[in-house]
Amino acid sequence: MHPIDPTVTTIPLQQALFLLILGSAIVLFVRGRPRIDVTAMLVLLSLVVTGILETDEALAGFTSEPAIIVASVFVMAAALATTGVTERIGQWISRASGSSEWRALLVIMPAVAVLAAFSHHLMITAMMVPIIMRFANEHRLPASRLLMPMSLAASLGTTLTVFSAPAFLLASDLLQRQGGAGLGIFEITPIGASLVAIGVLYVSLMRWIIPRRHGTTTDQDYLRLERYYTELVVEAESPWIGKSLAEFKAKYRERLQLVDRLRDGERVSEEGSPLQAGDVLLVAASPDEISSIKEEPGLELNAIAKYGDSTKSSGGDGALVQVVVGPHSEFAGRSIGNIDFLRTLGVVVVGLWRKDSYLVDELSEVKLNVGDLLVLSGKAERYAELAQHRGFLMMVPFSARESWRHRAPWALGIMVTVIALAATNRFPTEMVFLAGAVAMVMSGCVKIEHAYQAIDVRIFVMIAGVIPLGTAMEKTGIARVIAEQLLMASAGWSELALLALMFAAASLLTQVLSDSATIVLIGPIAIAVATALGLPPVPFVVCTALGAVASFLTPIGHHGNLLVLGPGRYTFGDFLRMGLPLTVVLGGVSCWLAQAIWLGGPWWPGM
Repeated sequence: MHPIDPTVTTIPLQQALFLLILGSAIVLFVRGRPRIDVTAMLVLLSLVVTGILETDEALAGFTSEPAIIVASVFVMAAALATTGVTERIGQWISRASGSSEWRALLVIMPAVAVLAAFSHHLMITAMMVPIIMRFANEHRLPASRLLMPMSLAASLGTTLTVFSAPAFLLASDLLQRQGGAGLGIFEITPIGASLVAIGVLYVSLMRWIIPRRHGTTTDQDYLRLERYYTELVVEAESPWIGKSLAEFKAKYRERLQLVDRLRDGERVSEEGSPLQAGDVLLVAASPDEISSIKEEPGLELNAIAKYGDSTKSSGGDGALVQVVVGPHSEFAGRSIGNIDFLRTLGVVVVGLWRKDSYLVDELSEVKLNVGDLLVLSGKAERYAELAQHRGFLMMVPFSARESWRHRAPWALGIMVTVIALAATNRFPTEMVFLAGAVAMVMSGCVKIEHAYQAIDVRIFVMIAGVIPLGTAMEKTGIARVIAEQLLMASAGWSELALLALMFAAASLLTQVLSDSATIVLIGPIAIAVATALGLPPVPFVVCTALGAVASFLTPIGHHGNLLVLGPGRYTFGDFLRMGLPLTVVLGGVSCWLAQAIWLGGPWWPGM
């Protein structure tokens, strides 16, 4: 083993300062005060003030691979959501999961692990967060009981294939540079499948450790209801003209609840009668569907189709708001058509929600009750006057996310292309994901303003601020000192103990370093240990890579965990309580199987 390079411009004082900063950061992260992004910035500033890092080194995290990938993944996940892809996946998971927590875990974790094995675990985690949040809300389950297991499954899924995690690609390259054959794509799959199975079993049995906290909500979720009563009209030259009502129901069965159909003001009772231009469909729809119906070819909100030009502002389409009919309102007991909202208030009613009531009449004939919630479309300049009207209790924006489902094939195509290009490792991963995010915006899968809103700045800043810790660890020589001490202390140990040492060392370092940096640092040490013992290096390098990937001591060890940290309202301590025993179990299984596969050891204890 070579001594520490004397050209490294570090001194013991810098090492002591770094350890002090690292220890303080860990304490603040565990306490959760101040916020994790603020703590990350304090770390960054401390490293610069103490002279450990130059300014450009400290700020390099903002342009680093993990930070760019995370930001890009947020945008791509938003595109998958707005095009309805995540909704489809969520519907499948919801149907398969039933309404119980344990059954949901048994469905979500294996499914997420398999998806992560052939894609990027950050993308899968970001894509699944809104799905899990909606599922938990619908079934009144604590989101925290599902988000952490989902994130753990995504990380474990990367152990199923070599190309799903940078650590395994680097491990294979390291073995090749040592004259070996490298790792086959599915060479680690037996170990990975065992780890996934153990992870699912562990979480199922130990989920009581996970805190019961409902997910965070935003101000936009205020007064957001699931179903509004509205009317759609079949436009001229609509592709639905001549098609049956059964075909319409089959197309929109998951999105719209058809109540009735009107033609020239009369109900059409014949189920088999084909749709015609001007047919009005009475439906119950979610806020997202009402907001997005203009994107559906040949369909429009009936009120907008009739009076749209009168309700649009000079800057574009009329905005949607919702108001509540207040007590003693002059509108209570009167029908919507009788009130004539357009003439008296300059708005039109496009939707209605009424508690514990099933509406079957056309909107113009519905008599309003106190507490009814109306969705209005009109000119923005009229809303200030409307807000002061005594007939309404309150006015709030209509909380809805527009969808562009006709762009779903584009979104899927871009996602598959990004995954394929990233898997080839022929292009910089961060540039592939950045190109994917740009392609999602350029193809119209997500609007640019929605793309910016989708990026969780706290997580981005957190990652960018933590990455300089790894740079400082290497620059001060602390990382290399630790590696050399591990090699010196392992003299005379058994093969299984040495494998466990490699796993443990990587598990600890990956909490500060990335999995790539960890394998680059510890990988050569693992090869040196194997060579000194006259053993094949593959199991030692594989255990090192597994330690870098399958360690769940803190949320900063895996960026996917950071994505669920806020929505699940977790603390650092939550991950430590759940992750420490799991990491120990996974480490033991990984080392035992590695010994059995590559060193001829027993498959079962006692054999």
